[in-house]
Amino acid sequence: MPDTNEAVTHAFWLAGREATGESTLEVTSPWDGRRVGAVSVPTEAQIEEAVAAAEAVRAEFAATPAHVRAAALDHVSRRLAERTEEIARLISDENGKPMKWARGEVGRAVSVFRLASEEARRFNGGEAQRLDTDPGGVGRLALTRRFPRGTVLGIAPFNFPLNLCAHKVAPALAVGAPIILKPAPATPLSALVIGELLAETDLPAGSWSVLPVPNDQMPALVQDERLPVISFTGSDKVGYAIQASVPHKHCTLELGGNGAAVVLSDYAADPDLDWAATRIGTFSNYQGGQSCISVQRVVADASVYERLLPKIVAAVEAQVTGDPSDDATDVGPLVSEDAAKRVESWVDEAVQAGAKLLTGGKREGASYAPTVLADVPADVTISCEEVFGPVLTVQSAADEDAAFAAVNDSKYGLQTGVFTRDVQTAFRAHRALEVGGVIVGDVPSYRADQMPYGGAKKSGVGREGVRFAMEDYTYERVMVLTGIDL
Repeated sequence: MPDTNEAVTHAFWLAGREATGESTLEVTSPWDGRRVGAVSVPTEAQIEEAVAAAEAVRAEFAATPAHVRAAALDHVSRRLAERTEEIARLISDENGKPMKWARGEVGRAVSVFRLASEEARRFNGGEAQRLDTDPGGVGRLALTRRFPRGTVLGIAPFNFPLNLCAHKVAPALAVGAPIILKPAPATPLSALVIGELLAETDLPAGSWSVLPVPNDQMPALVQDERLPVISFTGSDKVGYAIQASVPHKHCTLELGGNGAAVVLSDYAADPDLDWAATRIGTFSNYQGGQSCISVQRVVADASVYERLLPKIVAAVEAQVTGDPSDDATDVGPLVSEDAAKRVESWVDEAVQAGAKLLTGGKREGASYAPTVLADVPADVTISCEEVFGPVLTVQSAADEDAAFAAVNDSKYGLQTGVFTRDVQTAFRAHRALEVGGVIVGDVPSYRADQMPYGGAKKSGVGREGVRFAMEDYTYERVMVLTGIDL
């Protein structure tokens, strides 16, 4: 794996082999600013070589037997599991993520590659359809299978530098689509581990590359006609700009959120409210709030609001902040001091507009204290945008309908948590909430890597989740057989 010795400059992976360019990109720790390492940056000629290699191997890779692709994915899954602790340490070093969450991220990546291996073995078995339902179809049978759209350009973010790379790479390889992975400039080292493990497999050269390309060099790669599929996870501003620049391409966009947790009137017993508050306190702050499904808003029924609010504040204050390398730490720094300053400015704006600061509200370098705000005006930035930091707003709603309306009063629609014990309420929430996922009895932050994951409205288009991404990277092709005695 990449050695995090500060003197090391890491190679990237070009068409299955290690390579170095002419310049480097520094990787520093958000916690203490130390130099974690550096990565070599590919030249324009090397980027062209990677794209050309992917194009050259495209037909061969699509025809690779399922067991070959499945075995490679199995291998990566096993090797990640074997090296959990060292990879978690690497994630923590470059991302600032506390070790308890970094270990969880490695575990999820293990699952993603395992799930992709399993799906590769059963995906695309084909569906037969008899056509003699009308006289003109007598003796005809339609067989439909799925085929790769072409090479995937996977653009990953910094907040889950291993697992969200896995969500790009594993489904593409499972369906036989070459992939060029572009990790976030702040956190490229975890992605290079995936390249290291793929290099131990028998996948054909050219079927994958890991290129730490600076963001300002991305437009040419996005525009390249040999990369017909773009899978992007990041901000809605960047995602929709990519989509607008290549309207003829197939784009999967996993974008921002403004995740809400709704606590309804039937969730009124003290043990229920304690559970809700604990989950909200934890998942408004995990990953430093740098998750698009972290809890940013709580909408509580008026009948439980006054009892729930102090429980939430206590749960948030119980979060242990500090050095991400310490196993006791719950909340580490944000990815950079600039990110923390932005969060600070949004909270200050809200307080100046009349919001009540119940706890937190302090910044130290790249760290921002877990924060709870109440009575937040609807038109301030933190009410309208994705804060991507450890900040939670809490509001009261008159009833269920008002609570659901408050959730929907957002340009985003990724996931919502609904704390209720009533099955009818759960189904009403599923019907009423304009989001990609409704998590009943828990926070919106729950995600199983095999389930469909994606949003409505400005939260993006398309779905991840291994099988669903595999479908997204492929298209249906029908073959009609004639003269068949059915």
